Amino acid sequence: MATPRTVAFYTLGCKLNYSETSSIGRLFEDAGYTEVDFKAGADIYVVNTCSVTDFADRKCRQIVRRALKYAPEAKVVVVGCYAQLKPEEIASIEGVDLVLGAAEKFRILDYVDELSKAPGKGMVRAGEVSEARDFVNAFSFGDRTRSFLKVQDGCDYKCTFCTIPMARGRSRSDTIENVVANAQSIAQRGVKEIVLTGVNIGDFGNGTEVIEGVRPKKEALFIDLIRELDKVEGIDRFRISSIEPNLCTDEVIEFVAQSQRFVPHFHMPLQSGNNKQLRQMRRRYLRELYAERVAKIKELMPHACIGVDVIVGFPGETEEDFLETYRFINELDVSYLHVFTYSERPNTPAIEMDGEVDVEERRRRNQMLTILSEKKRRYFYEQHLGQLREVLFEQSKEKGRMSGFTENYIRIDAPLREELLNTLSPVNLHRINDRGQVEVALSGVAV
Repeated sequence: MATPRTVAFYTLGCKLNYSETSSIGRLFEDAGYTEVDFKAGADIYVVNTCSVTDFADRKCRQIVRRALKYAPEAKVVVVGCYAQLKPEEIASIEGVDLVLGAAEKFRILDYVDELSKAPGKGMVRAGEVSEARDFVNAFSFGDRTRSFLKVQDGCDYKCTFCTIPMARGRSRSDTIENVVANAQSIAQRGVKEIVLTGVNIGDFGNGTEVIEGVRPKKEALFIDLIRELDKVEGIDRFRISSIEPNLCTDEVIEFVAQSQRFVPHFHMPLQSGNNKQLRQMRRRYLRELYAERVAKIKELMPHACIGVDVIVGFPGETEEDFLETYRFINELDVSYLHVFTYSERPNTPAIEMDGEVDVEERRRRNQMLTILSEKKRRYFYEQHLGQLREVLFEQSKEKGRMSGFTENYIRIDAPLREELLNTLSPVNLHRINDRGQVEVALSGVAV
């Protein structure tokens, strides 16, 4: 039997997953494989899964079916958070050949070699998540405009709703030297923007365990990392993907405010604007601290964009509690929301809590905050109309169009001009179109 030589990937979930899929892709490339489009029909399909959505099982089955539709004889490998949490469940999906856990996924080629010798489908290689001690660096490449650079993995927080520590293990991070070297490598590929990713990137500095049972001393902090990255030539923009409010210190905010490369865009998970829920969630702050962080950012960077994660329908969240959250967010000077409907996760403390919220009520609350998010985003955009902002242009999914983001994360839309792709250009923010994007004028002429 000839060794398979083509591979295709499908990634579900967060920016961290995209960075890791790209790194796994490079492992295959170094081994002589050719990456092909998912629909082209590959010898091997790798599905990188997420556990955040409660549709993980259904989505995984859909992707496997699609892969086998394009290539009935293909080998299907499933990795990612869902693979670590429920390996046997995934192995039972018809068509899945191999399931790899958190400690095994970056040794995927070793296991792929076993597939031709495997007696049947559904081979599982997923050890305990405690075995995932090493930090494996990763960054995405393929989009010449932007790269997701992994700087940290795992989480030591114990939020009652979250399965990520069970899926990815303890907090661990790269060294500053390696992150800087990766950033320099990305710059050499012509990429203009790097997005720093991880599970809890503000916790950067928890190094890899080098001796069994011994964690090395924290010798560097997130602020030390971004100070060094700010010196990397060739990268015009660094963007912080998400940072916990208790780790978004005044020092970090003040640094971004004076930086030439780190853009004025913060995404801070709030989860609830009600202190009762924050305590039940075991978050490491109260809403007063969150409000202080927002105020500090806006004091130093009035034009900054601030994104917020929030969960609705957490056990025990009454209508009064929800309305308190709604009012708190409404009064905050933030720019947009990512709204998540609470869903039960096995083996989490929240699943045992009293006060289950009806599913339809959860959806209603989600819809209310989603509408609030659109109002917040539009108001933020309107504040900047008529201003000159720098846009990093990129290819739009819509034919004949190009898009991009200002440094403060305003999404623009314009007719395609090939020569402007992957370039930074000053534009006048003209008006908001019917899709909620901003049309611009370049050099005094509407683009």
